[in-house]
Parts: sequence; structure tokens; C-alpha cells
Amino acid sequence: QVQLVESGGGLVQAGGSLRLSCAASGRTFSGYTMGWFRQAPGKERDFVAAITWSAGVTYYTDSVKGRFTISRDNAKNTMYLQMNSLKPEDTAVYYCAAARYRGSWPPNFEYDYWGQGTQVTVSS
Repeated sequence: QVQLVESGGGLVQAGGSLRLSCAASGRTFSGYTMGWFRQAPGKERDFVAAITWSAGVTYYTDSVKGRFTISRDNAKNTMYLQMNSLKPEDTAVYYCAAARYRGSWPPNFEYDYWGQGTQVTVSS
């Protein structure tokens, strides 16, 4: 079965950087869209960024454009989220997710598989 395992979270000061990783296993992900989501305390889970596994096409929510970069390494079956210029409002549990081919874009659709999440805390 599909497994997604996030790592790389932690505590960082405002203006700092972190790189999250999502190790994917259990199948080949050709045709899948991979995404990052986040959930702050007391809030709903929000979309952050997505990338198509095969072509590497990316999409970001407006609040992270220019600060976050999503990428993937097909050989390692791993997706990344490089987060720069972090702000206290970026504090959340970050989840990676995978969606089977949907044939639509932007990737505002339901995702089929989820990781367990990794905590990112940005101090002011």
C-alpha cells in the first residue's frame, strides 16, 4: 500500500529556512499529483503547493509564492518543500499527500493518500 512519510520539520526563527521531505513508497507515482498541505492550531487544513510527479509542473497558494519551492526526485521517490523567509504564520503541521490522475488543473481536488504530518514552528 502507499506510504508517505514526512520529515524535516522543527523550530526556526522568523526569516529562517527549513526543507521538508516526503518519502513515498508502495507503488510507482507516474501520473500522480503530489501536494503539501498545512494545518495550524484551530484552523482547517489548507493547500500549500503541488507538483505533478512526471512532468514536474508546480502550483502554489498565493501566500507562499516566492518563498517556498516544491520539487521531487523521481529516482529517490521523494518530494521536497524548501521553505525560505519563514514567518510565524507559517507555523503548522505540514502534510504531504498524493492524488491519482484527475485530468484537471489547478490541483484543487481530493487527495487519496496522506502522510502523518511534521510540525513546523516559526518563532518571532
